[in-house]
Amino acid sequence: MQETLIPGLERANGLHGVKEQKQDPKSRIHNFSEVALGYTEQQAVLEAQRCLSCKNPQCVKDCPVELEIPAFIKLVKEKEYDAAIRKVKEKNSLPAICGRVCPQEMQCQKQCIRGRKGEPVSIGRLERFVADLEREKGITDIPSIKGTGNKVAIIGAGPAGLTAAADLAKLGHKVTVFEALHVAGGVLVYGIPEFRLPKKIVQAEVDYIKKLGVEFHTDALIGRLFTIEELFERGFDAVFIGSGAGLPMFMGIPGENLGGVYSSNEFLIRINLMKSYQFPEFDTPIKVGKQVAVIGGGNVAMDSARCALRLGAEHVCIIYRRSREEMPARKEELLNAEEEGITCKFLATPTRFIGDEQGKVKGIELVAMELGEPDASGRRKSVPVQGSETVMDVDTVIVAIGRTPNPIIQSVTKGLETTPKGTIIADEETGKTSLEGVYTGGDIMTGEATVISAMGAGKRAAKAIHEYLLRKSSERSTVSVLLNLRTDCKEVRTK
Repeated sequence: MQETLIPGLERANGLHGVKEQKQDPKSRIHNFSEVALGYTEQQAVLEAQRCLSCKNPQCVKDCPVELEIPAFIKLVKEKEYDAAIRKVKEKNSLPAICGRVCPQEMQCQKQCIRGRKGEPVSIGRLERFVADLEREKGITDIPSIKGTGNKVAIIGAGPAGLTAAADLAKLGHKVTVFEALHVAGGVLVYGIPEFRLPKKIVQAEVDYIKKLGVEFHTDALIGRLFTIEELFERGFDAVFIGSGAGLPMFMGIPGENLGGVYSSNEFLIRINLMKSYQFPEFDTPIKVGKQVAVIGGGNVAMDSARCALRLGAEHVCIIYRRSREEMPARKEELLNAEEEGITCKFLATPTRFIGDEQGKVKGIELVAMELGEPDASGRRKSVPVQGSETVMDVDTVIVAIGRTPNPIIQSVTKGLETTPKGTIIADEETGKTSLEGVYTGGDIMTGEATVISAMGAGKRAAKAIHEYLLRKSSERSTVSVLLNLRTDCKEVRTK
């Protein structure tokens, strides 16, 4: 007798994973609601049953936050969901975020033994499932924490800063986070659209970190409100710099100052923080034309293109100077964009933006590219083809070619070593900078990278800061003992 499977579900322990349901493309291009709908309980259990519970799990080795993956998946198999989320939060304080935006396919899932024959276990979707279930229940376990008496300042409430803050708080330190914007979250709230990472998810993760005892100060731009030196003067024992990469990069070609040419930074901040995704409730000052071009091939380019479509564009084209194979964006995000009707023009790059009499962009001059030898990143260089110029008609351009660190902290902090690009020089394993008691991690150290890599850096730095503070406390105790002995000896001689 043939077994009947529920639609959308695959046989447990089979070669194929359980597919996640998504909004229909024809519907979702008209709203900013979340596209991926997550697993149901039945789907989650079936997918968890595909895990082989390896004795020597390879997936853990490629997790930047050191999540005990087989252990939490085993608990999902057994329907012990409360225990599963507790296991996850032993290592990761942002599981609902990671389950949505971490590129698991290039990290833990890439190493999954199940993936050698068929599809790997969907670790990220299972992490999202247990995190969402906990949030829906409204019950959060807060670990018992014994204070150390040490105070740590965290600069920046992005993924690196939030991770460092949570880990240090769990270790007993008094943590204060200083965030330049009016809400905590950093790139999680200003850079990632609502349809990929809802703001309420980020806020819930921040609220959990607050329950750990972490204090947040928003609208607090370090380098202007306080310098790092002044933070130490105010009683902090260590400082972590996680201020990210918030300045847009431009191409340096004619016409970039024309009306209708945005940086992806400006475009996404207006949408995310000025809430154009809630139009007409919020009448955000942002104009999107009918013909939109997005320059770049990363996740930010995908986000910008898909937002433009939702804001009324009739046609959106992503222009990328290399081929599809070299594209740095997640394959899932490229697939989502193409499902929504967004097109890609590969092996092309702008040479100038063309304006009309009113100073508004009306076209892009493009030159065809061909691939040459690999560059420092391992991708093949793109080389212009002479005499291949063409013009594309557009009325909006979004430049999404990367971001660099804001130089404020670097410029006012004497003795802090930096690179010519403005990133802070620090030890890769600990985040230790050239200054005593000052640590860093994330985009401010590496340049623009992924959310999970920033979280991993925050975790490593938190461990190093903890060891530094324990060492300093031990040294203070030793000095105190010696001073007391000296005092006792003086008293004996006096008698």
